[in-house]
Amino acid sequence: QVQLVESGGGLVQAGGSLRLSCVASGRTLSSYAMGWFRQAPGKDRDCLGGISRNGRSTFYADSVKGRFTISRDDAKNTEYLQKNNLQPEDTDVYYCAASGSSYSGNQAADYGYWGQGTQVTVSS
Repeated sequence: QVQLVESGGGLVQAGGSLRLSCVASGRTLSSYAMGWFRQAPGKDRDCLGGISRNGRSTFYADSVKGRFTISRDDAKNTEYLQKNNLQPEDTDVYYCAASGSSYSGNQAADYGYWGQGTQVTVSS
């Protein structure tokens, strides 16, 4: 069973950038397709995008296309979410997730393993 730990969240001004990391332990990251989600208080988790198990395929939600980039470094057992041109509406808790499938899905139910989340706050 894999354990996931996110890091890299924090406070940033509008227009700024952050890179979130998701480190896997317990099993190698290469065994999983990965995804990133965000969640506002009282709301469901929304998928931002995902990356396939072999790293060759990615997808993104329309709301983040062109601003966010998902990548993985299996040698470091780490997945990344590069976030550029952040806006106050990007303020949320961000989660990484792992799926035993070859390709990542866009629904929370597609993933069996989750990190604890990292808070991102964007000030105007």
